[in-house]
Amino acid sequence: MIVLEAVDLAKEYRGGDGGTISVLDGVDLQVARGEMVAVVGASGAGKSTLLHLLGALDVPTRGYVTIAGEALAGRSDDDLSALRNRTVGFVFQFHHLLREFTALENVMMPLRIAGWDVSRARNRARELLERVGLAGRTDHKPSALSGGEQQRTAVARALAIDPAVLLADEPSGNLDHMNSERLHDLFSELSRDLEIAMVIATHNRSLASRADRTLLLEDGRLTPTDVREVVP
Repeated sequence: MIVLEAVDLAKEYRGGDGGTISVLDGVDLQVARGEMVAVVGASGAGKSTLLHLLGALDVPTRGYVTIAGEALAGRSDDDLSALRNRTVGFVFQFHHLLREFTALENVMMPLRIAGWDVSRARNRARELLERVGLAGRTDHKPSALSGGEQQRTAVARALAIDPAVLLADEPSGNLDHMNSERLHDLFSELSRDLEIAMVIATHNRSLASRADRTLLLEDGRLTPTDVREVVP
């Protein structure tokens, strides 16, 4: 079952000199339920831009995106926000946890925003923190967590709403080797066990090698590639 689809996706920006800068030019992508896709490419190739378009954080210049059978095109900002909040989970290079709240409260946040009552949100957050190996760290604030623990908390938060799609932008880019490997294993387990469609932008060969497919973003387009040839 195809959960995420992009057709002829293009994105252009206006440069400082008034000219047009083309970042994406005709991207086609289909991601099935439970499939993990790695997107690799040089810095500045447009990987983050692509994820922003796939996750309804930005609007394409041309083409369209469909998530869980729902088209993004033609929706109001409020409709896009609502669709994004119920179907897409995001993990970024920097965890963006709220420092004044505990790990448990951070994971509860999207659920409370979605209208869950406190008890139900707390139980769901505890379940997810246990799932990512942080059952004993629920009451710790981010400053008391290691970098790897903070990022796994961010993954739990991204899973809170049980999204159809998980988008990750260089999720292990700020971690040491040991914590990176633990996070990479976690993504593989989640893709398999929870059957979430994943698109992960990464420069990390270890993470890309765990994906079901690796795609190279170059000259504004995606092409299948062998990770050993493009990731050092």
